[in-house]
Amino acid sequence: MVGEIHKSKVNLGGFNSSIGLDRGAGKLKEISWYLIKTVFFLSALPYPNALKCGLLRLFGAKVGTGVNIKPRVNIHFPWKLILGNDVWIGEEAFLLNFEPLRVGNDVCISQRAFLCGGNHDFRVPEMPYRNGPITLMDGAWVGASVFVSPGVTIGTDTVVTAGSVVTGNLASNGIYKGNPAVYIKQRWS
Repeated sequence: MVGEIHKSKVNLGGFNSSIGLDRGAGKLKEISWYLIKTVFFLSALPYPNALKCGLLRLFGAKVGTGVNIKPRVNIHFPWKLILGNDVWIGEEAFLLNFEPLRVGNDVCISQRAFLCGGNHDFRVPEMPYRNGPITLMDGAWVGASVFVSPGVTIGTDTVVTAGSVVTGNLASNGIYKGNPAVYIKQRWS
């Protein structure tokens, strides 16, 4: 009933940020990355791609050739990032890769896309982490302002249209749209 008051079962006081999350690096490396990220990645200045790719590699990312990273891109843990060749990452994309993020060759991650490899289990009062890897296969195109949930694989040559929400795996060679994203048709016939 609307207006009824119930005592919450949520116990954020019991939340422990170390349970269910392997940060994959020590504090010094993580702090150093945050400083580098703030200056070279989150900035609106168009630093050269070679510099940004070199910095990602320095922090443990595997980065192919021809990678284009636009300004204001937020990459959480570069040591859990694999980028193939000829990847394009648009302005203000957010790669929250608490778990490995694997991006194939010839992939486009459009502006303001949010690849969310971390979440919380709202069914448990302490809300522990419920994280998962994300994989974008060769030729995938993630449209502007798309949300991708933890544990998702987007198939080869698949397009997810702008503003869609992806909560499960998407087959290859499809066009998907909506919330939740649903199959519309083949990309290539």
